[in-house]
Amino acid sequence: MKGNIKFYLPVLGSFLLLLLLFVATMRIVGKKEVKPVKEAGDANTDTKGLCAGPAKWLQENLPEEKRKALAQAFTIQEQDVYTFLQGPRSWEEGIPWSGEWSQFQVDGNTFGSFGCGLCCLANIYDTLSPYEASPWGMFWFAIKVSDYAPDGMYGAIDWEAMRDTLRRSGVQAKLHKKPETYEKFQQQVKNSRSIIALVCSGNDNSFWQDTPGHYVNIWLYQENDDTVFLAEPGNPERNRTRIPLRYVYDALKTASRFQYLSVKGYLEEENQWRASGIAESWNRPEGF
Repeated sequence: MKGNIKFYLPVLGSFLLLLLLFVATMRIVGKKEVKPVKEAGDANTDTKGLCAGPAKWLQENLPEEKRKALAQAFTIQEQDVYTFLQGPRSWEEGIPWSGEWSQFQVDGNTFGSFGCGLCCLANIYDTLSPYEASPWGMFWFAIKVSDYAPDGMYGAIDWEAMRDTLRRSGVQAKLHKKPETYEKFQQQVKNSRSIIALVCSGNDNSFWQDTPGHYVNIWLYQENDDTVFLAEPGNPERNRTRIPLRYVYDALKTASRFQYLSVKGYLEEENQWRASGIAESWNRPEGF
């Protein structure tokens, strides 16, 4: 995504320029003598006129190539999604998305044993914002802006701290309990940009085995096959694969106070961080 954004900057610049021209023209038109208004049915007949609206004007006047580029710039695709890994084995084997953060410790507690939630937070921030931060950078930011207080016994980040950390970084986040029906969950996933889910093999072990509690991140729901794109910080073989959404719903950890966090979007003006990049050594995938 970060590599592609440079290609879209000219298109976005053209889009903003056209919007400014539209506003300026509307001000000039407003100062001129008011002419007789067309009948309601004729309001959009002049397709090149201002009454057609800026969106329609852009559609009809931008070249097709630029229209496609502009649409893609605002659309997340699988190749745009960040999917960090938490474990030391991935780092030692040089697997893409792994980093030296897997070996960092908090009072003897290794990040690789508790960092799944922080990986999910970094995935969301890096994918939706124009900035880039590592899971370890997210670790320190969470300590700064929430009540997250890891120690040698317990390092996993809890629900409220995740929500508050995302909100302070410009991401609109909300906590949820498991809906009574799969259809309700399905609809919430459709309406979200991303989901952080807490899964547990004690609720269902069809996909996750020997998993007392683990945060995963899902994206890009597809209605035709009822699947989602999985960011699995604890399993490099399953990371960046598509899985049935039903697997996630069935495995939601009901013993927890909440079962998942939904993301509505990102607002630049609410981002209090604006991370400056990834300082740690990591296996950056090609194209990122």
